[in-house]
Amino acid sequence: MTQRFEGRTALVTGGANGIGRASAIRFAEQGAKVAILDIEDGPLEETAQAIRKAGGTVCPIVTDMRNRETVKEAIDKATAELGPIDLLLNNVGQTARKNSSEFLDSVPETWDFVIDLNLMVTFYVTWLIAPGMRDRGFGKIVNISSDSTLIGDRTIVDYAAAKSGVTGFTRGLARELAPHGINVNAVAPGVTNTRGPKQLAKEVYEAALREIPIGHFAEPEDIANAITFLASDEARCITGQLLVVNGGRIFH
Repeated sequence: MTQRFEGRTALVTGGANGIGRASAIRFAEQGAKVAILDIEDGPLEETAQAIRKAGGTVCPIVTDMRNRETVKEAIDKATAELGPIDLLLNNVGQTARKNSSEFLDSVPETWDFVIDLNLMVTFYVTWLIAPGMRDRGFGKIVNISSDSTLIGDRTIVDYAAAKSGVTGFTRGLARELAPHGINVNAVAPGVTNTRGPKQLAKEVYEAALREIPIGHFAEPEDIANAITFLASDEARCITGQLLVVNGGRIFH
């Protein structure tokens, strides 16, 4: 293991699958102690076992990220076991999936769910952790946005709106926290080979692939590489930025 994050503690929300899993493993590989929060206990433990087998230190906590009481309890537990959080990845989030629709067919309940999970959870976790970073004079926060905020997709207007909120939150927070030694950035993945795209119909998958100049979708590890770079000291002069990782689907 390299020791890029030696002596640091990272917390990853939505850390059981996909980008969150890849990032948690990457943080651990590079020396960090890692707390992973997710509602899916089976995949969460599998990710924790992968980290342990690689020699890493991990604290997996089953957490309903939309329940603020359990989120606070999880963060308190992570801090008690691993120490103060130095590196925060706000990864949890998703589209409405089977309830996704064009705007004129959408319902407020779906909007409430998407905005709560993607934006309000990011706010709340950061609200709990950032004061400690400020007091210690150090912190790295990476939020997951989406390239849908730059493209416009008629079937995920709610998701793009929520992720645009994440980007705006990132920029405002970066300006506020910079004097306290805290960098705040966002990563905007494009289509990534996680569970969602793999469930697409073949023709939909192939149509999406044709939009990618490099000829393939990102793997979760590609996004994790961008995240860990922004969380490292190598990115100490980068804050308030949106790093798009989408194979050239859109240039930003």
